Amino acid sequence: MLRWRILGQTGRGHECVGRTISSALIAEHMAGETLLNAHALRKHGNDAIFSWFARYQKARDSGIDAVNATVGSLLEEDGSLATNSAVVESVRNCPPVEFSAYAPLRGLPRFLDLSKSLALGDARQSLENAGISIGSIATPGGSGALYLTAANLVERGHSVLLRDRHWAPYDGFLSGSDLSIETWPLLPSGDSQYPYFDLTSFEEKISSLKMKQDKIMIWLNDPAHNPTGLSLTAEGRIALLDSMITSALADPEIGHTLVIDAAYSLYADDAYGWADSIVEVFDNGSPWPENLLLCFAVSFSKSHTIYGMRNGVLISLHPEQEVIDRLQNVFGVTGRSTWSAAPRIGQYCLTDLHSSPEQGAAWATECERLKKILDNRRITLLANCEAEGVILNPAHDGFFAWFECDQPEIVAEHCAKQDVFVVPLEGGIRIGLCSMPLTGCERVAKALASAPR
Repeated sequence: MLRWRILGQTGRGHECVGRTISSALIAEHMAGETLLNAHALRKHGNDAIFSWFARYQKARDSGIDAVNATVGSLLEEDGSLATNSAVVESVRNCPPVEFSAYAPLRGLPRFLDLSKSLALGDARQSLENAGISIGSIATPGGSGALYLTAANLVERGHSVLLRDRHWAPYDGFLSGSDLSIETWPLLPSGDSQYPYFDLTSFEEKISSLKMKQDKIMIWLNDPAHNPTGLSLTAEGRIALLDSMITSALADPEIGHTLVIDAAYSLYADDAYGWADSIVEVFDNGSPWPENLLLCFAVSFSKSHTIYGMRNGVLISLHPEQEVIDRLQNVFGVTGRSTWSAAPRIGQYCLTDLHSSPEQGAAWATECERLKKILDNRRITLLANCEAEGVILNPAHDGFFAWFECDQPEIVAEHCAKQDVFVVPLEGGIRIGLCSMPLTGCERVAKALASAPR
C-alpha cells in the first residue's frame, strides 16, 4: 500500500485514505524504499576513511594535539596539503579556454601519448618495437579507469579476483557493476620462493573461477599497495605473469585480464617495474595469448598532486591493434554514457608541463622531494614499531603501512583514546604515512603497542 504524509502535521496519527498511520510507522517505512531500487537499498554506512578523518578533525578543532594517520592525501609536516609547485605553476599559466572547453571523448591526443610514457617509462619503446599495441583513454581519475574494466571486461554476475587486503572502495565499484569478489591471500602462509606473492593460492583461485565463468579479471594494486605499502619483487611479478600466460594458453576460449592499479607507482623505488617485467617475460620467448589483456589503471592525483582535477587513464596492451581499436571504441562509448568526457584542464596542463624539459625536470625534483617525505616517515615508523614490539606487515613504498589484527575497530578506538587516529578496515589497521607528521611515528607505535590484541 502506498503510504503518504500530510505536510505540516507531526507527532500524532493522521487519517490518510481512510486509514490511521502513526508517525512511527511513517518513520519506519518511508525512508525511501519506494524510491530506491533493490541495489541502492543495499548501500549503507559512511566511508571509513572519511569517518575517521572527521573524528581527527573534531579532536584537532577542540585543541587536542592529535595525530592524523587517516586520509590518503600527502600532507606536509605542518599538516597542509603537499603540492608539486611545477604542476601548480602549469595550472596557473593555463589559457582560459582550456579551463572551459570540453576535452575529446577519449582525451586530448597529446595527453594520451604522454600517458603511455608516464605509465610505462622506457619500456614503452621496447614494447612498441616488439609489436605490442598500446591504447590509452582518459578517465576521471584512476577510479574511472577501474570502472571501465568492471563495466566491460567481465560478465555481470561474475567475480573479480583481488588480494584479501585491498582498497575498500573496490567492493563498491564491483558491486555497482553487479560483480562479486574472490580473493587470494596478500602474503603466503609459509615458506615461499616469492615472499610477497602466494602463487599457489593465486593459481587455485584462477582454476576455480575458470570452472564457473568464461572471463577472468584480476585487479592488482602494485607497487606501493593500498592499504599496506607492500610491493611485489621482480620475481613475484614474473611468476604472476607466467601463471596468467599458462592459464590463458590452457583455455583459449576464456578471456584473461590483468589490471595493474598503478595509482602510487611513481612513489615506489621500482616505479616502472611492471612494464619492465612484461618486456622481460616476452623477450624471453613467452607467447602472448590472444585471450590475454594487460591494463594499467593510472591516476595522476598522487603523482602530480591534482586530486580534485580527476585525471587518469586506462592503458591497454595487446599484440593485435585490431583488439586495441575495438577496446578503445567500447571504452569510449562507456565513458560517453557515464561521465561524458574526462576533465580537460589536467590533460592540457600535464601535456604542457612534460613537453618542456625545464618544467619536466622541476616536476621530477618536487616528486622526489615528496617521495623522500614518505620514505623518511616509513623508516621512522618501522623503527619505532620494532622498538615497541609491534609487527607491521611488509611496507616498502607509497602512502601507507598496515597493522594486521583481528579486531580493528577495537584497536582504532584504543588509539583514538591516545589521540592517534588511524583507519580500521577488514583484517587490520591502515596507517596513513602520507598524512601523519614524522613526529607522530613514535605515538602511533606506542598506541598500537598498548592496544588489546
